[in-house]
Amino acid sequence: QVQLEESGGGLVQAGGSLTLSCVVSGIAFSTIDMGWYRQAPGKQREFIARISSSGFRLHDRSVKGRFTISRDNAVNTVYLQMSDLKPEDTAIYYCNGIPQIASWGQGTQVTVSS
Repeated sequence: QVQLEESGGGLVQAGGSLTLSCVVSGIAFSTIDMGWYRQAPGKQREFIARISSSGFRLHDRSVKGRFTISRDNAVNTVYLQMSDLKPEDTAIYYCNGIPQIASWGQGTQVTVSS
């Protein structure tokens, strides 16, 4: 059974930084593409970044230059480094495979105060 465990969220002031982690178990992590998504209150879940099994990265333009996705296959973890955070980045952040490999987890809450 594939499991996803997101962590690292919190409350931060605008302009601050956070690094999110997602530990993946139950699958050959190094062979799959991974993505980060977020869902703001009252909105649909949206894609923000992906990283291929070989390390190729793609970031949505809404976060490009501020967020960086990375992975460490040795510990089955994908990261999202977030800097210059804005109040509009407030959301629950989720990870999943691309294509989807598991049910959505609980995510990790990021709240950015102005």
